[in-house]
Amino acid sequence: MTLSAEVLTAFARQILERMQVPPETAELVAVSLVEANLRGVDSHGLQLLPYYVEQIRIGNIRPAFHGQVLSENGACLLFDGERGVGQAVAAACCDHAIRLCAEHGMAMAVARESNHFGAAAFWSQRVAAAGYIGVALCNASALVAPWQGKQARFGTNPISMALPGPKTWLLDMATTTVAMNKVINASLSGRAEIPAGWAMDAEGTPTTDTATAIKGLLMPLGGYKGSGLAMMVEILCAVLSGGAMSTELGGVYNTTKPMRTSQTFLAIDVNRFLPRESFVERMEWLVAAVKSAAPAIGFGEVLVAGEPEWRAEEERRRNGIPLSAGAWKGLVEVAGTLGVPVPTASS
Repeated sequence: MTLSAEVLTAFARQILERMQVPPETAELVAVSLVEANLRGVDSHGLQLLPYYVEQIRIGNIRPAFHGQVLSENGACLLFDGERGVGQAVAAACCDHAIRLCAEHGMAMAVARESNHFGAAAFWSQRVAAAGYIGVALCNASALVAPWQGKQARFGTNPISMALPGPKTWLLDMATTTVAMNKVINASLSGRAEIPAGWAMDAEGTPTTDTATAIKGLLMPLGGYKGSGLAMMVEILCAVLSGGAMSTELGGVYNTTKPMRTSQTFLAIDVNRFLPRESFVERMEWLVAAVKSAAPAIGFGEVLVAGEPEWRAEEERRRNGIPLSAGAWKGLVEVAGTLGVPVPTASS
C-alpha cells in the first residue's frame, strides 16, 4: 500500500485519538512516525503504531499524563515523564533545552519515566530547527548482550545529532548494528533472512534467520566499541536521571511492564563559539572534502550521514510512502477494532 504523508498522518492521528490521546499529542506522534517513513526509516515509522496502541490499552503508556519539571539548575533540567507518551515528553524536554540554551549557550534536559519516542533524529532536528546543534540520546529495553556476554543488558540506545542551517549532516544511529525494529520490519516484509552481523541467537551465535533473530539478541556495533557506546548512553540517560536502567525497562514489544525509558537532549549555540555563517561554511567544506574521496569498488559515491534519508524523503514526498504488507495489515486491524475508516490508494 502506498499513500501520501498527509493521508497517513491523518489516519494515524485518528487511531490515536480513538485511544484517548489528546489531539495535539496525537498529531505530534503521527507526524513523528510518518516523518520516519518519509526518510525511509520504516523501522521507526507507522509499523510501531499498533504496538503503541496496545501499550496504551494495557496502561503502560498513560496519554493523559504530560510530565513535569523536577528540577532546573542553570543550563540543566530534570524531567519526570510520568509514563506519558514518549513524543510528548521529548517535545517538552527539547523545548526546555532550546529555552535554556538561548540563555546559557548550551543546555541539557534529561527525562526519566518516559516511553518510546520514535526516531531520535526527529528530536535532534527539533533543536536544530531552533538554530542550535541538537543531540538526542535514549536508553531502551534490553535486547543486546554486552561484549563477551549472551544475556541482554543494553538496549539499542540510539545517538542522534543534527546541525543548524542547510542540510549538510544528520546522524541517527543505534549502538547496535541495527535496531530491533529493522529485524521486525524484515519479518513484516516477509524476508526470511537478514544480513550477517545484525543479530545472534539466544546462545550468542551469529544468525541470519529472521525468526531466530527476533527471539535472540542484537549485535553491538563494532563489538566492544558498541557496548561502550551503549553504556555511555545508559549513563547519560538513565543513571544521570535516576530512572530505570538496563533490565529494569520494559519495551515496545514487551508488555509485561512499563517501558520507563530515559532520554537526554542537548542544545548547543554555535554562535557562542564562532558566527553561525562561519560554522555553516566550515561544515559545507568538511562535507565536500569527505565526499571528494574516491569511492571504493562497488560504490558510486561517498555519502555522509543524512544523505540517504534526505533523498528518500524527496522521492516519497513526490510518489507516496510504501508500506509493507505486514505493516499495513497491522494498521488495518487496529483501525478496525477502533472504528477508524481505512484510507485507500485513491484517498
